[in-house]
Amino acid sequence: MADKNVNVNSDFDELVKNIEEEIVEEAREIYTEKTLEEAYNPKNVGELKNPGGAARVTGPCGDTVQIHLEVGGDKITDSKFITDGCGASIACGSVVTEFAKGKTVEEASKLTAEHILAILGGLPEDNIHCAALATDTLKAAIGDYRAKKLC
Repeated sequence: MADKNVNVNSDFDELVKNIEEEIVEEAREIYTEKTLEEAYNPKNVGELKNPGGAARVTGPCGDTVQIHLEVGGDKITDSKFITDGCGASIACGSVVTEFAKGKTVEEASKLTAEHILAILGGLPEDNIHCAALATDTLKAAIGDYRAKKLC
């Protein structure tokens, strides 16, 4: 009986491996290598304990992105994000938070969806809104930081 289980497990593992390879191959036909790299290996995932600014925005597709900022002086010293969204949302969150780090609040507030699309080498039409969602969330987190600073 043990030998039969080993064969079933190895057949299942092989099936899973083949399905994963097909998914990755299909994704390569749709997304740029940069987008896939950011989606599969995102940077800055998580939350900051006491962020200087934070925001959570839900996009038109239902994806939500949350961004936390830590600001020292007038520079963003750390930035984290979480999302319940698709791979494009993950990639955009990763790029936005990476871009923001080391920038002044003013510089980061000028980031646009077009900048993100250029960094990623574009997105399919159905995913373009993900870049806007990430930049809108960054701007909302900056707005939260500025509001806290006034208090």
